[in-house]
Amino acid sequence: MKILYAIQGTGNGHLSRARDIIPLLQKKGEVDLLVSGKQVDISLPYEIKYKLHGLYFVFGKKGGVDLYKTFKQAKSKQFIKEIRSVPVESYDLVLNDFEPVTAWACRLRKKECIGLSHQSAVLSPKAPVPDTVDPIGKLVLQSYAPTTSAYGFHFQSYDDHTFTPVIRQQIRELKPTDNGHYTVYLPSYDDEHLQDMLTRLPDARWEVFSKHCKTPVVTNNVSIQPVNNDGFIKSMTSSTGILCGAGFETPAEALFLKKKVLVIPMKNQYEQHCNAAALEKMGVPVIKKFKKKHLPKIAEWLKYGQTIPVSYPDITEKIIDQVIANHVK
Repeated sequence: MKILYAIQGTGNGHLSRARDIIPLLQKKGEVDLLVSGKQVDISLPYEIKYKLHGLYFVFGKKGGVDLYKTFKQAKSKQFIKEIRSVPVESYDLVLNDFEPVTAWACRLRKKECIGLSHQSAVLSPKAPVPDTVDPIGKLVLQSYAPTTSAYGFHFQSYDDHTFTPVIRQQIRELKPTDNGHYTVYLPSYDDEHLQDMLTRLPDARWEVFSKHCKTPVVTNNVSIQPVNNDGFIKSMTSSTGILCGAGFETPAEALFLKKKVLVIPMKNQYEQHCNAAALEKMGVPVIKKFKKKHLPKIAEWLKYGQTIPVSYPDITEKIIDQVIANHVK
């Protein structure tokens, strides 16, 4: 069986999940990997057969997606050329983790494309959504990487095709400790803003991981360092809590490690607002923006915040077996 596994390369979550899924797929057949997009801080220890530009979102420095840079880097002619170049018809199974080139190549050639992603779960009619309606954001999420069937991962199982998160083995094998600091990952805010805000909360020690800095900087109770996968995991595992965006993998791993979590969803990112709605229903505190007026809520979280119990069993191979049984003849 020949399998094409297409992965979104924007952000770290997709590739983090792929690290655990790839060896399981290799047990089932011959696997080729395709990655499109940028803005990622980790790599895959596997050969990537197709490395494409694709379509991807660019993180800003003011709490959201930089729409100008996102549209500026979009190369429609190259995107169409890439769609035509991927031989999706040569594969028995095409799995897609929110990757647009392969999704549209399958759509145009009437080839089955199986979504295996967090976004598939977010789009489930039973998944939580924010109170504020965002029809454009939802349309973008639906149209960006369309699939013929969808299997998704979310913070909780909301329907038959939604499963709890893939927690990578690297995280499952850890023994959490509490060294009293708080780990911060807010890639859509610049370092100056983070430093200004966090120094206003002097009773906590903050370990910030930044996409914008190249060398570590320490100011009072705030240390800022470049994003590093091993360093981030070490900091998160030994922390009291995690302050982060409302992505998927980082909050899920923090919850699994029994850390208290506070999230700030990115602006212009409908998926993160859906994630925030789901986390808030579970009891995780959410603030809309990282502004001074929200500092009292953060201070309250520091003092009274609680961990949220979750059960995230290792069922990834069972999910893959289910997908293969349903879609490979």
